[in-house]
Amino acid sequence: MATQEPGVQEGAAPPGRLPRIRGLLGSHPGRTLLLLGLGVASLLVYESVRQTEHFQMIDMVVYRDEGETVRHGQNLYTMIVPHWKLYATYPPFAAMVFTLTTLVPVPVLRALVTCTNLLLLGLLAWLSFRLVGWPRPRLRPRAAVLCVLLGVWLEPVYTTLRYGQINLFIACLVLADLNRPDRARGKGLLIGVATGLKLTPGVFGIYLLLTGRPRAALVSFAGFAGTVLLGWIALPKASWGFWSGYLYDSDRVGAGWIVDNQSLRGALARLLHEQNPGLSWVLAAGLVAVAGLGVAARTGRAGGRRAEAWGVVCAALTALLVSPISWTHHWVWCVPVLVLLAAEARAEPGRLGRRLLLGLGLLTFTGYSMWLVPHKHPGSDLHLALWQQLPASAYPAFGLLMLGVALVRCAGPYRSRSAAAPVPEPRRRSR
Repeated sequence: MATQEPGVQEGAAPPGRLPRIRGLLGSHPGRTLLLLGLGVASLLVYESVRQTEHFQMIDMVVYRDEGETVRHGQNLYTMIVPHWKLYATYPPFAAMVFTLTTLVPVPVLRALVTCTNLLLLGLLAWLSFRLVGWPRPRLRPRAAVLCVLLGVWLEPVYTTLRYGQINLFIACLVLADLNRPDRARGKGLLIGVATGLKLTPGVFGIYLLLTGRPRAALVSFAGFAGTVLLGWIALPKASWGFWSGYLYDSDRVGAGWIVDNQSLRGALARLLHEQNPGLSWVLAAGLVAVAGLGVAARTGRAGGRRAEAWGVVCAALTALLVSPISWTHHWVWCVPVLVLLAAEARAEPGRLGRRLLLGLGLLTFTGYSMWLVPHKHPGSDLHLALWQQLPASAYPAFGLLMLGVALVRCAGPYRSRSAAAPVPEPRRRSR
């Protein structure tokens, strides 16, 4: 007759095995398995949709054509992609980087770019967790995997994957830099490189300066200057054309009034039924730029829990709002925004307002509302009814709301409690 070890019930798992399983799946294995199953199903549905709609990844093709143009020594900014009549719009340094895309044929490149963007989505989620300080470090790998499996349905992420855009790469460069300690050498360099690829990340160099980190800000400015210098050395004619003229022609990028453009300029154009809102946009953008960066700096310097996360998010939203063109896929910053709101809702479970704000954020970025209003016929975007304006400009509306919440947060009683809360000392390992 077999003997039973003392303290171990019949049919129970051997000692040590169950804790290891729970450590792998978390404190709620059933819930984790359910979420994982839903995530896998989500990715399979996404893949079937991708195959059905035949994603051509237009922007990826433009990047590749820019690289081919540079390789063959042709004029970069007179290049036109024939089928879609699209131009090169990024700085010369970006076109130099895009030469790497010419090493493989387009079908292979589509698969590589899709897989890379999915990996970058997971990395962006993980960097967002680090910035926010939630959830616990041991849970972050699983949470990042779930973000990949479910995050493909966030409209900015979906559109980024559909067009083969580089927005996830840009956001990862910025967050990787901002997650580094302030005393780290070279902090700011990745922000400078990101600015050399796509100019809008330059706002984070200003954010570093306003939050009392001049060395990191100067490093970011120097990194950007280095990319400009490389462009001048390798492509002097293209650099002169871009920095002296093409940079200031926003119509070259596309029509600014269509629902694809989720910046203040696009929202005002549709609201006023004008292709170019002119002075009204300049005033609104100037006001939001000053207010947004002011809120970002005040929040980032305030101290307390998640102050840096709020500051970074406010800086990102400010850049998206004031840019003349912010296509929907530029709003991949919704990932750190939603992570921050989820952490706030989790940390303050008794605050109904924070849960409502999280729900509104999820609805905004998964609702595809701008594609539900009339937009397919030329000019229909400029003749929307008043009740259609909010869904047509959902992202700028939510961005302004977030800046308002951040202003209340850094000026109200919540800031006082957060700043007064003791910051736990890091544990030291015993030798």
